[in-house]
Amino acid sequence: MTSRGQRGTPLHQNGLTLIELMVSLTIGLIVAMGIFSAFIGASGASKMTDAQSRMNEDAQAALLILSQQLKMAGNNPDQPDRIDNIDASLSSRRNPVYGTTTFLASPFTTSDFSIRGCDGQFSNVTSAPSLNALDCPGGANSLPDSIAINYEADSFNTVPTSQASGKWPTDCVGKKLTVITATLPKVSGTGAVSATVTYSVAENRFYVGTSTSPVSTSLYCKGNGEASTPQALVENVEDMQITYGASSPAPASATIAGYLPADELSALSTVPNSPTPWRQVISVRICVLVRSEEPVVSGNAPARYLNCEGVLVMNPPDRRLRQAYFSTVVLRNRRL
Repeated sequence: MTSRGQRGTPLHQNGLTLIELMVSLTIGLIVAMGIFSAFIGASGASKMTDAQSRMNEDAQAALLILSQQLKMAGNNPDQPDRIDNIDASLSSRRNPVYGTTTFLASPFTTSDFSIRGCDGQFSNVTSAPSLNALDCPGGANSLPDSIAINYEADSFNTVPTSQASGKWPTDCVGKKLTVITATLPKVSGTGAVSATVTYSVAENRFYVGTSTSPVSTSLYCKGNGEASTPQALVENVEDMQITYGASSPAPASATIAGYLPADELSALSTVPNSPTPWRQVISVRICVLVRSEEPVVSGNAPARYLNCEGVLVMNPPDRRLRQAYFSTVVLRNRRL
């Protein structure tokens, strides 16, 4: 029996042509580029969000510090069992902090100011022995402002430092304040006796300086504590502009007539360095210009910002974010 062999069926290989391969590669490349672009966009947005959050925190910290200090400016409370007198220099109702006094207070010289500002920086901001001795050059409206504040300090209105001898009030950088000793009359029965009292006075001066590690414009403070040196409190503060809500010259007026910069407020008196205009200050308006820690924007256009005067800055010096933050503080211890 003869068998006939079966003819094999030809086998065809199924594959991609060159055109199909190129199309596939192109589609894959487009998808990869889309994913990469989305990643870059998300990364950029994340950097912007982080930078804005850090700026908000820095601004909040700076304004909180300044606001708390301004609220305490002029603090000099009445004390129990003291002798009152219509002549302020003879009254022992308050500890000797401001104005003239006939009582011995050592080591301390009373001040005529509870608050004092300067358009620009006090030329001797770190070296002046008191607010009375501060020197403001004037004519520096384009520079960051500076402000000095003093008040009677205790362990409740400052962050006290704990030492073996007890808790002591501190200045703006945490240094122990000098203990002042005063001899003055106190009520004793139906008469008065001479007594020795102790207290402390905080004198803090705020300005914008440049820190060295890292290199950054910062809000600085120079306090009057023992061995106190200027320290940066908040980094990335580029500008500080302050105006003062002043009352009319009428005695004890509580109505704000307008907001003035420091040089215009000082010019209300014809006497140089007079404390009189500063006694008319009812409130203080603060603006701090804060920048991002690193450049985060792609060009100058998105880096534009409104400064403290409300002027649009078209050509910022770098690609950092910048924003102005404002706060208004009412003085609680106005000295009349």
